[in-house]
Amino acid sequence: QVQVVESGGGLVQSGGSLTLSCVVSGNIFTVYDMAWYRQVPGKQREWVANINTRGVSNYSDSAKGRFAVSRDNAKHTMSLQMNNLRPEDTADYYCNADVMSRVLLEGNYWGQGTRVTVSA
Repeated sequence: QVQVVESGGGLVQSGGSLTLSCVVSGNIFTVYDMAWYRQVPGKQREWVANINTRGVSNYSDSAKGRFAVSRDNAKHTMSLQMNNLRPEDTADYYCNADVMSRVLLEGNYWGQGTRVTVSA
């Protein structure tokens, strides 16, 4: 069994910064691709960024230049450094991870989300 937990959300003023964290725990052999998504209530979940095991990352157009994703393979963690935040960044942010368990079963997992609110 695998658990994904996000943290770091909160209230920040426009132009401010916030760092989100994601921790994957459980019966883990390897955590493969990890990604950040966000969702505004009533809207479709949107991909924000992803990062592979080598640290190669990709960003959505809205995140590029402002956000930076990183990971620690040994700790099974991922972070999202968000800078120059805008009100339109307000959303629930979710961590997604592809995980190979110690019983050699691969699965895709989501966290419960952490809320980011950016005031004007």
